[in-house]
Amino acid sequence: MVTTADLTSTYTVSPELIAGYRQNGHVLLRGLASADEVAPYRRLITDATLRRSVGARPLAERDTYGRAFLQVMNLWRDDAEVARFVMARRFAGVAGQLLGADRVRIYHDQALFKEAGGGRTPWHQDALYWPLDGTRCVTMWMPIVDVTPDMGVMAFASGSHLTGTLSDVTISDDSDADFDTQLADGRYPVSEPLAMKAGDATFHSGWTVHKARPNESATLREVMTVIWFADGLTVQQPANSAQQRDLTTWLAGLAPGDLAASELNPLLPA
Repeated sequence: MVTTADLTSTYTVSPELIAGYRQNGHVLLRGLASADEVAPYRRLITDATLRRSVGARPLAERDTYGRAFLQVMNLWRDDAEVARFVMARRFAGVAGQLLGADRVRIYHDQALFKEAGGGRTPWHQDALYWPLDGTRCVTMWMPIVDVTPDMGVMAFASGSHLTGTLSDVTISDDSDADFDTQLADGRYPVSEPLAMKAGDATFHSGWTVHKARPNESATLREVMTVIWFADGLTVQQPANSAQQRDLTTWLAGLAPGDLAASELNPLLPA
């Protein structure tokens, strides 16, 4: 039996960091969870992720997206203890502070494990996939082990969230090339990937352009992510096939114009 922390205490984000998030579209928060708090969740998340990744093809046989990471979604639906992590009031509280929302809803979680030798995660914008107002969505990216830049830490194009859709190309070699071209003039300064401790976390807005380097280390990069959106959003008409798939998968039973509040989107106080 694994004993996990309740993660209910408040983490107050300073006004300066909130302002930086809103200006840049991303922020790094040190010590959002302690190493002791993360450790038992790491065991549960890793066990579930690797169990659900059995049968993954060798890296050499995958495409660019497949080489980027092992990706397992909505672990909170499979494991009550992992759900305590995903639903943590501390994390939802940070999402609410950054969004300026009193309450937030879960969109979904994702474990993103970049294998040793795993490839880059191409430049992309998450909200291209979401039939929601991407300006009112935020993603937490939390390593559950200590990570160094050579393991594939995130980089962000600062200010890119303010323009909305910058490309209609989904994550791929083509999206990488498209954004490389757009970022070449320096209008969206690219942040440097930084070493992070287990329990540190980055948060980024739905339209923030971001990527991760390849994992050039011999160590599995273990990361857990959670996506929230401000309570009160309505489902938007899907603008592409990816948004249509997301509508069916993560907003089950809802249609454009409905309140975004399916059974898969529990309400959390922020």
